[in-house]
Amino acid sequence: MFLTKKHLSRRTVLKAAGVSLSLPLLDAMIPAHTALAQTAAAAKLRAGFFYIPHGAIMWNTPYGKDIDAWTPSGAGADFKLSPILSPLENHKRYVASFGNLENRAPQGSVHTIVPATWLSGVKPDQKATGAMMAPTIDQMIAEKIGGDSVLPSLEVSSETPTQSAACGSGACYYSSTLSFRNATTPLPMEFNPRKVFVQLFGAGDTAEERAIIAHRRASVLDMIAGRTGDLKRQLGPADQRVLDDYLESVRETERRVAMASQRDLSAFDLPDAPIGELPDFDEQVKLMFDLIHLAYQAGIARVASYIMVAEGTNRTYNHIGVSDGFHPLSHHANNKDRIDKLVKVQTYHVQRFADFVAKLAATPDGEGSLLDHSLLMYGSNMSNSDRHNNYPLPNILVGGACGALKGGQHITLPEYTVVNKAGLELKSIGDSTGEIAGV
Repeated sequence: MFLTKKHLSRRTVLKAAGVSLSLPLLDAMIPAHTALAQTAAAAKLRAGFFYIPHGAIMWNTPYGKDIDAWTPSGAGADFKLSPILSPLENHKRYVASFGNLENRAPQGSVHTIVPATWLSGVKPDQKATGAMMAPTIDQMIAEKIGGDSVLPSLEVSSETPTQSAACGSGACYYSSTLSFRNATTPLPMEFNPRKVFVQLFGAGDTAEERAIIAHRRASVLDMIAGRTGDLKRQLGPADQRVLDDYLESVRETERRVAMASQRDLSAFDLPDAPIGELPDFDEQVKLMFDLIHLAYQAGIARVASYIMVAEGTNRTYNHIGVSDGFHPLSHHANNKDRIDKLVKVQTYHVQRFADFVAKLAATPDGEGSLLDHSLLMYGSNMSNSDRHNNYPLPNILVGGACGALKGGQHITLPEYTVVNKAGLELKSIGDSTGEIAGV
């Protein structure tokens, strides 16, 4: 039960000169003498799917379990996180790990259909004219819970997801996205953070529109400063702190997005294309997570899918001491040095995901945190990258899912589905045969 002097609509936004900014959940949005579950402030699920290519180092390498860097040891609630998953230790009670997972849909495809089949479990018809597969889990969930948010879902990538090593000789329908709205509609993964920010917080996603916006105003927050001050005078101290923290997050994200447009590219003959991808890959990865966090916090999008690095990428990881390209390195040929480098790369990605998890845990949301109200899936649709096989798959679920997900355990089961945790009562998806019990 909450008592507040004033009541604001959950849909309250700050507006000025054609600019609008959604707000996080404030106590003032909860009517006095009203149980939380009976209001618009009742816990609302966020769902996220975070993809890494090229599998993980697991027991199916020739070195056996001595070098299984992904799979937790032990079983049930007594499990111990593996080296790759160790960055999640502080939030282990939210982690549900699974052994012996298999997705048969991408078998034999090397890279070409691996990303898209991760969330569909359906082998596409590659002989069809145009894309032909099935809707993916994220879009099924978005259809169920995304109706009351500005964007039904958000699809992003840390770099261009179109890579020649993954596309092969055909179209890139299945290697460059995680998300299919329906059987014939693949959704693009946006890797320009400025475009993502504008999509979330203001109109204009073409080069011309962004140039006009950049010329006319320096900041969304500057445009609504007067309205912000008026709102703060209506709020109590606790809500003022929440609002200040939220606006500071928006300001920091604006600052980091703006840095990308300040690079001196005068020596280059650039086409009419948006400028916004950060030259520092680590900062790009973190910025996309920050944008997803803001989308969750403001309720602009409650479903997000994120390709943390592209399938078939040759990206290097000099910032963690790995100068090899990721894709060539993934063909480790059972070389111990290459495997050790892969473990380092895979641990880095989990660390960035763990930072995002920690941020969700630190963000209040009703009678809990954003993490309490999130269902997150992290992992890959490949197992041993040297063999391009798909068993066992490295995947985990993280979050409280509004009380629907039981974390803090490792379960070994052959099949799984996560859609029922998001309120979709499905008997199967793709080639699955049932649910995992106990999560």
